[in-house]
Amino acid sequence: MMKSLKILKVEKNNFNVKICKSLITKGIGLMFNFFKEEGILMVFRNETKTALHTFFVLRKIDIVYFNSEKIAVKLLKNVKPFRFYIKGIKSKYILEVKDCKNIKIGDKLNYSD
Repeated sequence: MMKSLKILKVEKNNFNVKICKSLITKGIGLMFNFFKEEGILMVFRNETKTALHTFFVLRKIDIVYFNSEKIAVKLLKNVKPFRFYIKGIKSKYILEVKDCKNIKIGDKLNYSD
């Protein structure tokens, strides 16, 4: 289910996001989202390789992948809308936001399940 908004912190950056834990909310992601909040955080039970898409995502987004230790391991900036396939990498948390600000590989996500 998609929970209410939560303020996440990655190093010195704060993000107002929705938390997605269910298969349905992760599948919907940011489709048809007009960005009332900054984005979403998808949370998986274990590290898993997850392919993404941007069908019906109405603007460019940034995607940050975090491992089970909550360390940023991959960053995709300005991902265009309506991409059918975005190759996944092994991660436990995926942050999709309209602007990842100055996050870089190695930054730590401050989030408790």
